[in-house]
Amino acid sequence: LILKEPFSASFKELTMDVSQTLLLAENGSLRINLIYLSSFLITYWSYAACSGIFSFIFYALFYTIEILLVAVIAVGAFAAYMIITSKMAFSSTLPSGTSQSDYFEILDSELKAEYGGKKIPMETFIEAYFDEKINLNMDLFEILQDRENLFMFIFTTDNVIFFAKKFILQTILHTKIRDHFDVTTTYNRGNDFYNAFLGPAMVYTSAIFRDIEQDDLFQGQINKMNLVANKVDLQEGERHLDIGCGWGTFVIHCARHFGTESHGITIAKEQVKWAEDTLKNDKLDEDAPGSAKLEVMDYRDIPEENRYNKITCLEMAEHVGVKNYQAFMKQVFNLLEDDGLFYIQICGLRPSWQYEDCVWGLFMAKYIFPAADASCPIYWVTNQLERAGFEIKSTENVSIHYSHTIFEWYKNWLSNETEMVEKYGERMYRVWCVFLAWSTIIGYQGSSACYQIVAYKNQNKFNRRRWLNYGKPLLESL
Repeated sequence: LILKEPFSASFKELTMDVSQTLLLAENGSLRINLIYLSSFLITYWSYAACSGIFSFIFYALFYTIEILLVAVIAVGAFAAYMIITSKMAFSSTLPSGTSQSDYFEILDSELKAEYGGKKIPMETFIEAYFDEKINLNMDLFEILQDRENLFMFIFTTDNVIFFAKKFILQTILHTKIRDHFDVTTTYNRGNDFYNAFLGPAMVYTSAIFRDIEQDDLFQGQINKMNLVANKVDLQEGERHLDIGCGWGTFVIHCARHFGTESHGITIAKEQVKWAEDTLKNDKLDEDAPGSAKLEVMDYRDIPEENRYNKITCLEMAEHVGVKNYQAFMKQVFNLLEDDGLFYIQICGLRPSWQYEDCVWGLFMAKYIFPAADASCPIYWVTNQLERAGFEIKSTENVSIHYSHTIFEWYKNWLSNETEMVEKYGERMYRVWCVFLAWSTIIGYQGSSACYQIVAYKNQNKFNRRRWLNYGKPLLESL
């Protein structure tokens, strides 16, 4: 920024400090925070134009309105583009020989008049299904197998309203207060709710199946926990941090079977309560070296002076948000010992997106994982890791395992229909049916991928020769 007279020296210093804050050169990559930049420009322009406090206020309001107007126009133009192009991409005519009534029945007269005997927008279909305006004539998963013949993946008015009013705000804000509201209202819903589809393992991340015919869901989760522990080479007595520990299953598993001092954090108190009850009912061996500590804590509140040999983060970083992601990576870097390992498991939409991917993503943001806007492709995540000072040791795509995991959750959920409808209502039951059935397909077809990433500090002194004697293949060690 080139500053000219008539600015005071103090104001020049202030603007240079602000500009250095706004434009952060991190490993050759330039990041501009548009929110802070807008605030700075409003202040800068208002100061340049003002002759007193009242004119400063006037110009500040004037420029604020201008910037907001530009933002509204930009969002509106993007929404119009997505609506028009998505409608052009799909026909509303059902394929020859396809009968809508074989799959579902439209009960609402207005909806039937508009979409009876025609393809229906996916978002319109699921909202009508939630509101009991549509009844299914076969299993939802079977219906979705034929979704391209029955539905149009177009952007609707409701999609635009959610995107403009909620999704953008969730993406921009990501403060402690906002994240606490978005996350805790979801994960404090009730442990019985999650147990109804997660099963006894109570692990809300992808399982790993060695043998699809022999491994049930519980064994698949045991396989996954052992795989992760081996990927970071967990050793007895090591200090281990699990960020976003959920119901504490992995933390307890590491302490019990690998002898680690494992510390898990989550901001959902119901999850910690479940973990504490688990430890009460099945205590760790007092003579064994391992220990497990579960805590209600925001990741931003982890004491800076803490150091860990191993840090794991399984499918929690998506909730950190794009806005905070680089700061989170640097925080993990500082918490990790110089010879430590960091394991992060992420899910993200593919960069070569299709309209179905976007419609599914908005559904997930609205109903299932609010404020999980950092569900980004792997190239974006690895770039964030490298910018923070990490070197990537390995990546592995486990999406097909996740697809099968979610299908097992779907079957569990269906088997608990009576109890879930009675306690949480028909609408919530149907929302989760759509989530699990549709996400099974999404994972299988590559719309969203799940990756396991192992990284360490990219420092000259790091002992990379350790990988030469890593031992037998990881899957054989399970």
